[in-house]
Amino acid sequence: MTITCAENARENGHIMSDSGRKIGFLGTAAIGVGGMVGGGIFAVLGLSVQLAQGAAPLAFAVGGVVALLTAYSYTKLSIAFPDQGGTVVFLDRAFQPGVLVGAFNVLLWASYVVMLSLYSYAFGSYGSGFAGESFRPLLKHILISASIIGITGLNLLKADAISRAETWIVGVKVTILLAFVAIGLFGIKTAQLAPGTWADPLHIVAGGMIVFVAYEGFELIANTAQDVKDPKKTLPRAFFATVLFVIGLYILVTIVTVGGLSLAKIQAAQDYALAAAAEPFLGSFGFWLITVAALLSTSSAINATLYGSARLSYTIAKERELPEELERQVWHRPIEGLLITAALTLVLANLGDLSSISTVGSAGFLLIFGAVNAAGMKLSRRIGSAAWISGAGLVACLGALGALVWQTLSTQPARLLILAAMLILSLGIELLYRLLRRRPLHLQRRL
Repeated sequence: MTITCAENARENGHIMSDSGRKIGFLGTAAIGVGGMVGGGIFAVLGLSVQLAQGAAPLAFAVGGVVALLTAYSYTKLSIAFPDQGGTVVFLDRAFQPGVLVGAFNVLLWASYVVMLSLYSYAFGSYGSGFAGESFRPLLKHILISASIIGITGLNLLKADAISRAETWIVGVKVTILLAFVAIGLFGIKTAQLAPGTWADPLHIVAGGMIVFVAYEGFELIANTAQDVKDPKKTLPRAFFATVLFVIGLYILVTIVTVGGLSLAKIQAAQDYALAAAAEPFLGSFGFWLITVAALLSTSSAINATLYGSARLSYTIAKERELPEELERQVWHRPIEGLLITAALTLVLANLGDLSSISTVGSAGFLLIFGAVNAAGMKLSRRIGSAAWISGAGLVACLGALGALVWQTLSTQPARLLILAAMLILSLGIELLYRLLRRRPLHLQRRL
């Protein structure tokens, strides 16, 4: 889940006060946890089990290491360049605006569209559990479309009920997941987690990378850096505490899921695996409790990501890497970006399948995070960071991407065409925009 949280908070009176009160450690960490524990874990848990099998907890740990290394670069860059533009600003500062940087920024926007598709797909998958098997596929698509159209309408009407409730929603979903872990740990079958049930190492890494979208939200903290109290002290603590907490939470949730439900049953309920895993030890109440948590989580994630994606397009346009029309605001908001994002999401979520959406989204964010690590390396002297840590993050991102591509190529090579199309489209949009507007392929940053 991503959102320009400081800006949203000012509008909604949610985190920042009109007096300009700064966000402390707990508030900053809450933003990161809310961003990471969005709809991702509810949507992709079954995919990880399908690939890594009994080693799914290890797969989540591998993905967490990549996130943790990248968090170092985000921490140093956020302290040096506190701006609500976050990733967009970091890449521009390191490599200067141009076709390649512009293409990466467009790719970031496209990756958020993929994330929106994942969240709305999960909303439809869990929500359709209320229907019988025969009606379930149709209801899933109805709910997918309704979640996108309805929440887009809320944004257009300036309704901020979901945003105001965001802290409560984060608290509820984390509490439910912790309760799921606390109760479920007493009923796990260790044999289902034994090394004999593990997939081979490459599939374990691929299993961690296909679900990498569940980790992407920590970069949200970067968008609030300019509003953080004592950023040199608060930002490192918030970034690392957030990532470490979520790694631990995901590993425990996966241990309970794999240890409490057979691999065959998890794969059969792949789209709503977490709800199915709660049923053996909590009965039908557990199934519906997790379902309600998933619906709350994914709806808040859709709302936040729609809001943030519209403002991301606005930020990229201000950097002169997308048409100026996306800078124009209606009712003090970038309406064009909101509607384009929602329309693309509506198409992708209804035509794609969960595995394809997750693969493309994870690959997109691995590329973006690799670029941010490269920015950290290049600017290491300026931002006072250790270049080798950012370099390790870059290698980890590229290695993880390689494992994901290898696994996809060996099982579903057609999905690589979707990824290639997204990359080519991102570059093509940037090139076409510059040619039509007669912009140079490399230009100085607008002040």
